[in-house]
Amino acid sequence: MKIAVFGKTGQVATELGRRGGDAVELIGRDRADFSNPDMVRAATRALDADAIINAVAYTAVDKAESEPALAMTVNATSVAALAEAAAEKGVPVVQISTDYVFPGTGDAPWKPDDPTGPLGVYGATKLAGEQELIATGGTHAVLRTSWVFSAHGGNFVKTILRLSKSLDTLRIVADQVGGPTPAADIADACLEIARHLVDGAPGGTYHFSGTDDVSWATFAEEIVRMANLGLPVTRISTAEFPTPAKRPMNSRLDCTSLETDFGVRRPEWREGLAKVLKELSV
Repeated sequence: MKIAVFGKTGQVATELGRRGGDAVELIGRDRADFSNPDMVRAATRALDADAIINAVAYTAVDKAESEPALAMTVNATSVAALAEAAAEKGVPVVQISTDYVFPGTGDAPWKPDDPTGPLGVYGATKLAGEQELIATGGTHAVLRTSWVFSAHGGNFVKTILRLSKSLDTLRIVADQVGGPTPAADIADACLEIARHLVDGAPGGTYHFSGTDDVSWATFAEEIVRMANLGLPVTRISTAEFPTPAKRPMNSRLDCTSLETDFGVRRPEWREGLAKVLKELSV
């Protein structure tokens, strides 16, 4: 089976390349720049693949507030171009999405069919991308995930390690809760879903995040402990750490249907964290 992955250097795309082996072809910006939907459409039409995984996204949550047009083009308009071309070819698509499509209220895990309500541009554009994909009518799976981390790119784990070199204490938000998710496990989940879609699975919208659900502060404490940083973590509220874009307070995701339909279970994020720290030689 041949799987085409849009994306080359991002966290999940990197892991897809590492874990998919010869079955995976990574398609970079030189072949498909998602700021150019026509280029994405042409690249999709030219593919020789049994399935497509889209790991490209505009993920700068705060910057998206000042670049809504670009975020919409990358996260929705180009996804529509990809989806339309894939549907023409009869090739299934796995689209990676985000917990930011929800308003983050309450404390119950969000189910795939719960009402959405993005708080900012990033979430709104990712939701629009989901809707564009679904509207094409082609075989697809939307995989919403949260709090992605790895040894590559920018993420919370690497930020904590960097800050630990210059700060005496870490001030971390403690009232936002979600499931940290290793990019390697997301890659494995995407590959498994793609295989099922090729074999005739109907697809749909699914959730995938690490277990157990914790606050950012607890996540930071575990990073500090496992990396032997010896740095205190001060718990603060969201109000004490204002950002241009609002963050969901509740990013818990109900991942039951993913295990039921594809046999993919929630990963233990602490195990993933240990592997990432080892790779970073911490």
